[in-house]
Amino acid sequence: QEEVQEVKDEGNLEVLFNSLDKIVKEAKNQAEPAWRPSGIPEEDVRSAMVPYLLKHRSHLRKVLKEKEEENRKIAESVLAGRDRIAELQQLIQARKHAWQ
Repeated sequence: QEEVQEVKDEGNLEVLFNSLDKIVKEAKNQAEPAWRPSGIPEEDVRSAMVPYLLKHRSHLRKVLKEKEEENRKIAESVLAGRDRIAELQQLIQARKHAWQ
């Protein structure tokens, strides 16, 4: 009896058994079994990474769409500026000819 008590005290077994009991009680409340690795690292990582990567891809697509729209507006602005410059050049040429 004393040896058993000594082993329990030495290994801090009482605390470990209490934490094990707590884990078992918590596991009873779970509806689905806990995740366990399959032994194939690629599949294990895929199951964790695919949802994250899909979310990230969705975010990147949204940002890309916003940037494309912004670029389209800037391109329109540049074209309008070029048209205005062409008009001003024609006006300058017309006034130059009129002055001569």
